[in-house]
Amino acid sequence: MSGQAGPNAPGPSQPSSSPPGTPPQAVIRSHIEHKRRISWIWAIPVVTLIIGGWLAWKTLSDRGPLITITFQSAEGLTVNQSHVRHKEVDMGIVTKIELAKDLKHVVVTVRMNKEAEPLLTDKAQFWVVRPRFFAGNISGLTTLFSGSYIDLLPSGEGGEPRRSFTGLEEPPVLQSDVPGRTFLFSAQRIGSLNLGSPIMYRDFVVGEILGWDIGKMARELTIHAFIRAPFDQYVHDDSRFFNVSGASLKLTGNGLQFQVESLRAILFGGVAFDTPADSNKPESAPNHQFVLYPNRDAADASVYKQSVPFVSNFMGSVAGLDAGAPVTLHGLKIGEVENLGLVYDPKTDNVIVPVHFKLEPERIAMLHLPTDGALDEKMSQLVQRGLRVKLESGNILTGSKQLAMDIFPDAPPARLEKEGNDYVMPVIDDGGGGDVMTEASALLGRLNSLPFEAIGQNLNHLLAGASSVVNDKQIPEAITSLRTTLASVQALVANLNKGVTPATQRLPAIAEGLQDAVNRTNKLVASLDNGYGGDSRFSRDVRRLMSQLSDAAQSLRVLADLLTRHPEALIRGRTDRESP
Repeated sequence: MSGQAGPNAPGPSQPSSSPPGTPPQAVIRSHIEHKRRISWIWAIPVVTLIIGGWLAWKTLSDRGPLITITFQSAEGLTVNQSHVRHKEVDMGIVTKIELAKDLKHVVVTVRMNKEAEPLLTDKAQFWVVRPRFFAGNISGLTTLFSGSYIDLLPSGEGGEPRRSFTGLEEPPVLQSDVPGRTFLFSAQRIGSLNLGSPIMYRDFVVGEILGWDIGKMARELTIHAFIRAPFDQYVHDDSRFFNVSGASLKLTGNGLQFQVESLRAILFGGVAFDTPADSNKPESAPNHQFVLYPNRDAADASVYKQSVPFVSNFMGSVAGLDAGAPVTLHGLKIGEVENLGLVYDPKTDNVIVPVHFKLEPERIAMLHLPTDGALDEKMSQLVQRGLRVKLESGNILTGSKQLAMDIFPDAPPARLEKEGNDYVMPVIDDGGGGDVMTEASALLGRLNSLPFEAIGQNLNHLLAGASSVVNDKQIPEAITSLRTTLASVQALVANLNKGVTPATQRLPAIAEGLQDAVNRTNKLVASLDNGYGGDSRFSRDVRRLMSQLSDAAQSLRVLADLLTRHPEALIRGRTDRESP
């Protein structure tokens, strides 16, 4: 049996020199021949390994730092689902949530993106975004569908890198990228102000309250406020800020005045400011400090820089007079009460009420008081002329009181004194003149002085007499008689109506006849006036006749006189020597 080389023999086929039955010998191939035997299927895992390595390197190189955030609660947060965002851009994801060692907080571990690493400074702020009602606004409604997430607010300025943070329980009122300026307000009390309370200028909301700091020994508060651009340019060094929380209700001579700055100010408090129209002060720099006045009246009064302190000692009741009550002159405010209290006066062995108040002369136009020692002399002259202060009712409905200053020429003589820097102003009509309760007491006193017992006895006698008259037995008989009389009168009236009715029906004809008679009479009078009037012939003849009759009467008087003296003249006749 002859053998042949295999198909992979390197050379041409040659006859074997081995005898038949000899086992075949191994053929040694070259390295090149062995490499050609490797399959291309091994390229797939190699490529996969390369891609996996690249992805791993990419993931590790893009992965940011691992940070921890401490919250009061992890409400709404879920591992591997809750994200960290800034301006709706994903910055990281929550990888772990666990209780803190004190068991009072939770520690949230977050894997941040590499792009977020520059933002992780000691000034960065974190808070959980969830639906909430804060600072008068509703926010976080979108989380009802997408779930809660952690919001990141980086600082606009530099800071030290940090990996451990304490989260905010409430979102910050102000975002760092809002243009504007921050100002400081000093106040004695915060009132109704809250975080996010609005700041208003001419009824526009131009800023918010950011927070506050308690001053030394808690004697004052420093309130941080922010006013957005462009409204911050209206804040000058002489601007006045005042509290407008709630509503203002005043009873004045013009009626009841109710003022509300805004509904948001009622619910969350608010601050308003005003700048004088003729202000020549520059725009205020950031963090400039202002005084926060309790109301607008106090802010308006702050423009009066000059004040004169006074004190008046009242011996009677000053019920209704409080600090802040006005001091008036001719009904207009010129100052206000600062404080009052009870003090024992050893000179009079009595308890008095010293009322400290201040006057603001700048409220009186064209008044220029001296500021040096001449002021003492001027005030002394005014007291000598009768300048006094008295307590009067400010509002009869509320019972509030106020001080009124005026010159009373008939006031008892008094001398001006001083207690420290305060002028002691004499009091006139002390004892609560004009007080409603005092007048009511006086009225009750006068009512008590009335003889109510005697009046009651007289009323009893009067009622007894009236009772005896009413119960008299003759009363029913008189009533019966009166009824009979009334019936007779009614019958008489009915008969008269029957007799008068025909005459009443003839009244129109009678009226026409009377009118005709009047017309004829008028014509007769006119005819008589024409025939016998003052300018008629008959009138002239009558006047001549009357003149002649007058002459005849005079002749008869002369004849009668002659016959009286000489009756014999009837026989002898008149002689020539006898005078008529």
